[in-house]
Amino acid sequence: MAQAVDILILGAGWTSTFLVPLCLERSLIHAATTRTGRDETIAFTFDPDLEDAEAYRILPDAGTVLITFPIIKPGSSARLVRLYRSSRSDRDLRTGFIQLGTTGIWDGARVKMLNAEPPKPVENKWFDRHTPYTSSNERALAEAELLEISSPQSPTSILNLAGLWGGARSPRNWVPRVAPSKEALKHKGSIHLTHGLDVARAVLAVHGNWEKAAGQRWILSDGRVYDWWDLASAWGSPNTGPGKTQSYEGRGIYAEWVRELMQEENVRALPRDIGYLGRALDSRDFWSTFGLSPLKARLE
Repeated sequence: MAQAVDILILGAGWTSTFLVPLCLERSLIHAATTRTGRDETIAFTFDPDLEDAEAYRILPDAGTVLITFPIIKPGSSARLVRLYRSSRSDRDLRTGFIQLGTTGIWDGARVKMLNAEPPKPVENKWFDRHTPYTSSNERALAEAELLEISSPQSPTSILNLAGLWGGARSPRNWVPRVAPSKEALKHKGSIHLTHGLDVARAVLAVHGNWEKAAGQRWILSDGRVYDWWDLASAWGSPNTGPGKTQSYEGRGIYAEWVRELMQEENVRALPRDIGYLGRALDSRDFWSTFGLSPLKARLE
C-alpha cells in the first residue's frame, strides 16, 4: 500500500489544479486518482455496483478523502465509505469524507420558472444550507445518505458549490451559451460563483476542523449574488451577439438587449434588486464557522 497521505483526491480534475498547489504550499501530503493513472496519479475507477474491497487496496490511507465526482445511485455513498474502510490494514484509522456537490439541488422551483415571466419583487427567495432541497434530486439524496453515516471514525461533510470559475473557466465565455437570444436573456436572473482557490481552501478547512464539519452540509459561494443582465451588459460576447455583427464598442448586441429589457421591465439600474433575480444563496454559515473569507470575492 502507498504512503499515507493527508488528502486523497478521488477524481483529479479541475478542482485538483487549485487543491494540489495549496496542499504543497501548506506541506500537506496528497495523492489523487484518475481513471487511467495519468500524470503520476493512481489508476482507480469508482464502480457504484461493485462490492469488492480489493479494488480499494491500491488507495493510500488518508486523513481526508475528497470525492469530486457525482454519486447518484442509492447506497453508493455508503458503499464507497465501507469498502475504503474495510480495505485498510489499520482498523483504527480515522478518515473523513468530503463530497463536492452543487447548489443546483435547490433549483427545482427555478427550473419551473424558465418559461414564466421574470419574477417580480414580491418576496425574497433566499436559500441557505438548511433550506429543503428538491426531494427528487438524486445527487442530493446520495449526499444525504453520506451525511447520515457520519461517525467519529468516518466523519462526512458536503460542500455544495456555486458556479465554478478560475483557470480555464471564465464566466465571460458563458454569456452566449446562457443567453443566445434576447428572450433567453429576459428570463435570466441570478448567478452565484465560487473560485477554484476558495474551493481548495474550503476543502482544507474541513480537513482541519472535522469537529465543526462532521455531518454537515455547506453552501459555498463568494457571498455575492450576481445579475445576469448586469454581467451580459458589461461583458457582452467575446465574439458577436447572435445574428448580429460585432458592434456596440466590442460588446456585441448584449448591451442593447439589456437596455431594452430595462425599459420594458421598468428596471431603473443594475444590478437588479434580489427580488427580481429568483434565487439568492446565503453562504455565510461556512465562512463564519471556519473563520475564513473568500479570497476571490469579486469577478476579475
